[in-house]
Amino acid sequence: MKRTMKSSIQTDNHRLRAAAGNQRPPRKTRRWLGAVLGALAITSLLGSCKKFMDIVPDNVATIDHAFRLRNEAEKYLFTLYSFMPRSGDGWYNPGMMGGDEIWLPEESETHWHPAFRIARGMQTKDAPLFDEWAGVRKGNNGTNDHRKLWIAISHCNIFMLNMRDMTKVPDISEAERMQWIGEAEFLKAFYHYYLFRMYGPVPIMDKNIDVDGDVASSYSQRAPVDSVVNYVSNLLDSAYEKLPVTILDENKDLGRITRPIALAVKAKLWLLAASPLFNGNTDYAGFTDTKGKALFNPAVDKSKWEKAKAATLAAITAAESNGHRLYEYGPDLLNLTDTTKLQLSIRNATTGRWNTEHVWANAQSYFVNESLCMPPMERLSRASASTIRFELQGVWAAPIKIAKLFYSKNGVPIEEDKTLNFRNIEELRTATQAERNYIEPGFTTSRLNYDREPRFYADLGFDGGVWYMKDAVAGGSDRNTYFVRAKNGERAGLGHFTNWNETGYFIKKLVHWESGTNQSTSWKAYPWPEIRLADLYLMYAEALNELEPGSATAIQYLDKIRTRAGLKGVVESWNNFSTTPGKYSSQDGLRAIIQQERLIELSFEGQRFWDLRRWKRALEELNKDITGWTSSGKTTETYYKERVVFTQRFLVPRDYLWPVGNYDIRRNPLLVENPGW
Repeated sequence: MKRTMKSSIQTDNHRLRAAAGNQRPPRKTRRWLGAVLGALAITSLLGSCKKFMDIVPDNVATIDHAFRLRNEAEKYLFTLYSFMPRSGDGWYNPGMMGGDEIWLPEESETHWHPAFRIARGMQTKDAPLFDEWAGVRKGNNGTNDHRKLWIAISHCNIFMLNMRDMTKVPDISEAERMQWIGEAEFLKAFYHYYLFRMYGPVPIMDKNIDVDGDVASSYSQRAPVDSVVNYVSNLLDSAYEKLPVTILDENKDLGRITRPIALAVKAKLWLLAASPLFNGNTDYAGFTDTKGKALFNPAVDKSKWEKAKAATLAAITAAESNGHRLYEYGPDLLNLTDTTKLQLSIRNATTGRWNTEHVWANAQSYFVNESLCMPPMERLSRASASTIRFELQGVWAAPIKIAKLFYSKNGVPIEEDKTLNFRNIEELRTATQAERNYIEPGFTTSRLNYDREPRFYADLGFDGGVWYMKDAVAGGSDRNTYFVRAKNGERAGLGHFTNWNETGYFIKKLVHWESGTNQSTSWKAYPWPEIRLADLYLMYAEALNELEPGSATAIQYLDKIRTRAGLKGVVESWNNFSTTPGKYSSQDGLRAIIQQERLIELSFEGQRFWDLRRWKRALEELNKDITGWTSSGKTTETYYKERVVFTQRFLVPRDYLWPVGNYDIRRNPLLVENPGW
C-alpha cells in the first residue's frame, strides 16, 4: 500500500507542476503553491483507502493530530484548496474546449482530450467524460480528468467541524480561526456551485455520511435546483462575514480567498440561477427524484433576477472599493504605437499577472497552453528572415463563426453594419500602408480580416496578420514585429509536423506579450483569471435589462468595457452604423447586444460554453458547422475557401447537463439520471 501511495504523490505532484508550466511561479506565490503541493500529496494519501481516516501512513498525521497545532491545521486548509479546478489548463477546463470556441486538428488525435471529445458529441453515461460525480475513474485518454469534488467537500466538512471545536488548535488566534473557517465555507460552496453548473440539481452535502452506519443511510439524493442555489448562497454569505477584505501579506498569502471573491462567486451563482436553463425551464418540468419531488421549478421566478442584480452590484462595489478596475496598459516605456498599446490593454486584461482587473486570479492553476496557441512566425522585414522556434505549435484554432462574432470597426455586428459589406468573406483584399499595424502592407487576405474592432486583432492571429511580442525587435519596438504565414507549406501552415491549425485563426489573446519566443522559450505564466471585473460589469448589465428593459444604466456598464476596447458607446454606434438603430431600446434588442458583448469580451476564457447553456442558446449555436479556411491551400486563391471542418450535434435537453453515469445510478437507488441520458 505504501508503494501505491508514493506513486500517487509523485503523479499528483507532477501534474500540479505541469499545470504551473514547469517553471517557477512569481516569487510572491511560491510559498503558497509549495504549501498546496504538500497538501495535495497528503490528499492523495488520504484518498487511497476506503476508510482513510483510520489509516496512519508514515509521516502523515491522523485527524486527531491534524488539529493539535496551527501549523498542522493550516496544512489541512491547503488540502481544501488543492482540489480547485485547473481552469488554466485546456486539458482540464471543459468550458474552454467543450463547445465551439476552440477546435483541434481533425486528422490527428495527439491533442484530443475529454473536453474536446465532449465538443465532438462523445459524452456517454457509460463512462462520462470529466466525471466529477464519481471522481474515481479515468477518462478516455487514460488520465484522471476530474477533481474528486465530493471528496473535497468531505474534507471541508471535516475541517470546519474540527476548527469550530475551540479545544482544538489552541495556538491560533480567534480571528485567524474564523478566517480559516470562512475559507473552508467558501471552498465548500464553490465546489457545490461547480457541480451544480455541470449537473443541475445535486445532493447538498451539509455534513459527512457516517461510514460506520448502515448502507441505506449512506445513500444521497439530489436536491431541487432552488434548494441547491439557496444553500450555496447562504454558505457564501456565512463565509463572507469571516473573510478578509484583502490580502495583507502578499508574499505569503496571495491567492487565498477574500470578500470580493466570495461576492463575485455569489453573483455568478445567482446569474446562473436566474437564467433560462434554471429559471422556468419547462424542458425539465417532469424531472423528479425517486420520491416524486420536482427537481426543477417550471415557473419563471423574477425575484431571481432581483437577487442576481443585488449580488452583482455588491460584488462590483466590493471589488472597486478594493482597488479593482478595468486594466489599461501603461506606462509606455517602449514608444509603442497607439494601436499596439490598445491591443495590450485588451490582451493584458486576461494575461497580466495579478492585474487590477482580476477579482479572482486562481493561484492553483497557471495558464500552461501558450505554445498551443502561438504559431511559429516570421518578421515583417523581408530582409530579416529570422523565425520563431519550431516548438511553437498553434494548434488551438478559432472557427470562422467565432471570427465573425467580433464587431466591425464601427462597433456593431458585421451583419448589421450599414456602411461595410461583409457578405462575401472569401473576397480578397490587399493591405495598405495605413493598415500596417494590423496586416502586413501588400499582403492579400480575406475581407473578413479588414475593418474589424480592436479586440479582433488583439485576440486572433491569422494569415498575414501582425502579432506583436516584446522580444520581436530589440528594445521592444512594435515596428518590424512578427506576422503569421499560415498557408500550406508555410511557417505556421499545414505541412509542419508539430504545427497544424485547422481553421486559420490562432488564439493570440491567451499568449502573454512578454513570453520569450526565441530559442529557449520562457513562458510568462499567469494565474488563471476565474473572474474579471469586466465579467461583473457584463453580468450587472444583463440583470438590469431583465428587470428594466432597455436599461440606460445597463448601457453605461457596457460602455465602460467598450471604451477600454477602443469602441464608441452602444447608443452612438447603433444610431450611426447599425441597420437596426433603435435595437438597444428594447429588452430583446439590448439582451442580444449584451450577450454578443459578453461573448466577445470573454472569448477563449471558458465562459462561452457555460453562457450558451444558461441562456439555452446551445441548441442554436452548437448545431452550426465548424468551418475554417482550406488549410491544404498553398495559394491565396485556394487557401481562402471556407470549408466544413466538423458538423456538431447538440441534443436537447440531454446535452445541457452532464450524465451522472451508470456507475453511480446503479449503486445508489436514490439517485436519478439527468433527462435524455
